[in-house]
Amino acid sequence: MSIEFVGMVFPRQWSETQGPRTGDFDLEFLRQHARAHEHAGFDRVLIASGPGSADSLQLAAYVAAHTERLGFMIAHRPALTSPTVAARAFATLDHTTGGGRIRLHAITGITAEPQEGDPLLDKTERYRRTDEYLEIVRRTWTSAEPFDFDGQYFQIKSAFSPVKPLQKPHIPISFGGSSDIAYQIAVKHADLYALWGEPLTGVAEQIGKLRAAAQQAGVASPRVSLSVRLILGPTEELAWKRAGEILAQIQANPQFAEGSPWRKRIKGTGSERLLAAAAAGDRHDRALWMPTATAVGAYGDTTALVGTPETVAEALLDYVDLGVTTFLNRGYDPYYDAVDYGRWIIPAVRAEARRRELQRAEKASA
Repeated sequence: MSIEFVGMVFPRQWSETQGPRTGDFDLEFLRQHARAHEHAGFDRVLIASGPGSADSLQLAAYVAAHTERLGFMIAHRPALTSPTVAARAFATLDHTTGGGRIRLHAITGITAEPQEGDPLLDKTERYRRTDEYLEIVRRTWTSAEPFDFDGQYFQIKSAFSPVKPLQKPHIPISFGGSSDIAYQIAVKHADLYALWGEPLTGVAEQIGKLRAAAQQAGVASPRVSLSVRLILGPTEELAWKRAGEILAQIQANPQFAEGSPWRKRIKGTGSERLLAAAAAGDRHDRALWMPTATAVGAYGDTTALVGTPETVAEALLDYVDLGVTTFLNRGYDPYYDAVDYGRWIIPAVRAEARRRELQRAEKASA
């Protein structure tokens, strides 16, 4: 199986080193950044979703019109819209993007969003609601007849959409989270499970939990995605020098200052896991570096692999050996890092992963 690489695009150039995110648009940069990912060999780009961000479906439609084969991993917050309406919107986009280039990435979130209404549900309830939501979405995509749904959070009568996805049996779904209930929901609905860049032992632990949940449910375990930042340099010394400069820029960003609203945000299980690993040491395994996570409160894919392209490629392959099939990689200099990943990382990792796979097949048949 070829290793999948996913990048990330925003409506304007942004990273943690460049000040706060705003609602501004730079459509020329968005177009060029998406094309850079396509030319670099990325399979997809993630389009984020949040209470203050642009609509992820609209951004995917725009970027699809300016690329040819690039796929889109579209972050979607369950329950902010009706599941049947969301299903129809995604099915429509699956056709209009040309060739079935989209994936629904379900994000239940650490906390409820204000738009979710009153009363706001706790985390466990929101995961259970996500379960119902995704079941309705999938049934809307696949059902040939109207159907009813009588759940705890959704009650629907005679739901049906003649607009079906181009991809069969339906649009692929990815899922993220580190809570025990997240594994249980993911194995029911997702073909890809997204983890953040933890030390190898932590990733192995989570993959084990995911596979156990799949076995208990009697289904195939989803593939695994790992999100980690990459900081490259022509030599180890220069790579670590660049890492130090990036960290200094993040620490100088008022958005992430100690005591800021951003740093006071509630931490989810995934963030707590990153912070616990960071407390055990700045550096782990071959090249994993934690200070970029602690500097921003470990809010997401904020750990980094640091080193020469050869070192970083080997570090990624260490995760492949654990069972990771997809990498979500973005840089702190978004455009140029995407180009560098396409030059130095993507082909090297794919070639070596393929070589190892063939070697294992030869040994098995000997």
